[in-house]
Amino acid sequence: MAIKTILCIEDDRFIGEMYVRSLKKAGYEVDWLVGGNDGLIAARNKHYDLILLDVMLPERRGNEILDSLRGGKEDLIPDTKVIVLTNFEQDDESRMAMEHHADGYLIKAEITPRKLLSVIDGLS
Repeated sequence: MAIKTILCIEDDRFIGEMYVRSLKKAGYEVDWLVGGNDGLIAARNKHYDLILLDVMLPERRGNEILDSLRGGKEDLIPDTKVIVLTNFEQDDESRMAMEHHADGYLIKAEITPRKLLSVIDGLS
């Protein structure tokens, strides 16, 4: 499956703009939302090939969004990849729980736009 559409849920304006600009330049269709509630609604209402999900968001944390989409009896986004992005150091248990429901887990401080594009290419 080739990734074409991406939902970026990121509240840091600098990081969000950097990701969106790089992804669009690489040919992806990108929607960017800064709030957890809006991000969850978008993920439920529109099909995306990939969701880039920040952990620390206003209104609703990334782990809550991930639990809502994949943590229940039914995977609401079975054809969508999810990459969790964070600068927040997780305890091992929280990180493992998120990694179980996600397709990738990246530390934002270590990810350049070029590295992010490489990771996305590896998911396709």
